[in-house]
Amino acid sequence: MSLLWRTDGQAGRVVPPSGFTAHLLVFAAAAMAFLAVFALALSLASGRLAARWGDELAQSATIRIVAPLEQRDAQTEAALRILQTTAGVAFARALDTEEQQALLAPWFGPELDIENLPVPQLIEVIEEDTGFDAAGLRLRLAAEVPGAVLDDHTQWRAPLVEAADRLRLLGGISIVLLAVTMAAVVTLAANAALAANAQVIKVLRLVGATDQFIAQAFVRRFTGRALAGALGGTLLGMVAVLLLPPASDAGGFLTGLGFQGLEWALPLLIPLLAAVVAFGATGWSAKRVLGELA
Repeated sequence: MSLLWRTDGQAGRVVPPSGFTAHLLVFAAAAMAFLAVFALALSLASGRLAARWGDELAQSATIRIVAPLEQRDAQTEAALRILQTTAGVAFARALDTEEQQALLAPWFGPELDIENLPVPQLIEVIEEDTGFDAAGLRLRLAAEVPGAVLDDHTQWRAPLVEAADRLRLLGGISIVLLAVTMAAVVTLAANAALAANAQVIKVLRLVGATDQFIAQAFVRRFTGRALAGALGGTLLGMVAVLLLPPASDAGGFLTGLGFQGLEWALPLLIPLLAAVVAFGATGWSAKRVLGELA
């Protein structure tokens, strides 16, 4: 990219400083950068979500005691005794009425009285790092606690993590597609500018200007336009992301789309990427068109 930074005041005069192509390129670069900020935020947030779901659910399990009211307490105590002697179980406790009522509140309201309802008793199980033998524990529970149902979260943990990973992949693919679209817009704008200045290019050649000199003018001007537009779009995108609601347990995933910590520095790479894309696309387009005009 050394051509971009060479100081040659006459080279920049070859390309008109304003016009349709200039406005189109700046707008397109700003729009692509704005969308890229949100694609990047989606990708990073999806990665955090996948990691959180994987970490939180991998080391936990739940036992439901589905039994008549008169047998529920006895079976709960029996299940807790089994868990105390199960290798790989770090901690186990039965949820109290208030905790179970809080779990059902989002669906049935906070005034739900579960004292006399056939709601299963829940037992929270925290695993050690080595984990426990789920199949063996199920056999022991089936023999001694007929109303116990073990849920080690494997059936629904994997789809959730996979969905979050796919969202992250989707964000990455979106950024690539935006870069390709940016390259296409720059190429079209450069072709239009070169075609519009065909007579100027012929005159420059007659007076001794080389194709490198002419290409340098277009590369510098279009790369600068793309960089300026992308920088503006990136800053607007970062402000928009900053205004999104912060992450919260009540809001779930949709409230955690912002950047965190050093992640705020990553969107600043988008204008540089736009400049690199514009540099390559304009250089390729200028070389091709100048060859056709030779």
